[in-house]
Amino acid sequence: MAKLYFYYASMNAGKSSTLLQASFNYRERGMETMLWTAAIDQRADSGAIASRIGLNADAHRFGDGTDLYAEVTRQHSGSRLACVLIDEAQFLSKAQVWQCARLADEQDIPVLCYGLRTDFQGELFEGSGTLLAIADSLVELKAVCECGRKATMNLRVDAAGTAITDGDQVEIGGNDQYIALCRRHFIRRLAG
Repeated sequence: MAKLYFYYASMNAGKSSTLLQASFNYRERGMETMLWTAAIDQRADSGAIASRIGLNADAHRFGDGTDLYAEVTRQHSGSRLACVLIDEAQFLSKAQVWQCARLADEQDIPVLCYGLRTDFQGELFEGSGTLLAIADSLVELKAVCECGRKATMNLRVDAAGTAITDGDQVEIGGNDQYIALCRRHFIRRLAG
C-alpha cells in the first residue's frame, strides 16, 4: 500500500537534492515519476526544481487552485506513475495535502513531500501542519546551525544580517534572506 511521506527540515538541509535523488533512483530503474514545485517560488527556471548543489529537473507547478488529485490521476492513467514528489510542500493548501493522501490511498501512488516545517517566526505553514497531522511517515532531514548543533529554525535577516521579526509569512529567498539555526541561537538572534 502506498504512503504519504513528509520530509521536513529547516533551510539548507538538502530537501531539494534529496527529492531529486529519489526521483533519479526511480527513473534509473525504468519507473516514471511526476515532480511538482510551488508556482510562488520563481528562483529557479520556470518549471524546475533546483538544489543549491547544482542538481535540477523539470517539474509541474502548483498554485492555490491546482487540483493535484485530478492532475496526477490524469497523468497516471496515461503512463503509470511509480511516485509523485513535491518540493516546497509547505506551500500546499490543506485541501491539496488531503488530495495527496487520496493519491496514496485510492490510486496506490506513493507521494513524497519535501518542505519547511516552520516559518521565520516559528509558526507552522498550512501545508506543513496538515502533513504533520496526516502523513503516514514523517522524516526529519538535518541541517547544521552555526554552533554545530542541529538547525531546526529559519531566521529571516535583512541585508546587514539583522533578524527580521515581522512581515508576511511567505517571502521567497535563499541564503541571502534566511539562516538555519538551532532554537537557542534563533531565540538569541531574535532578542538582538
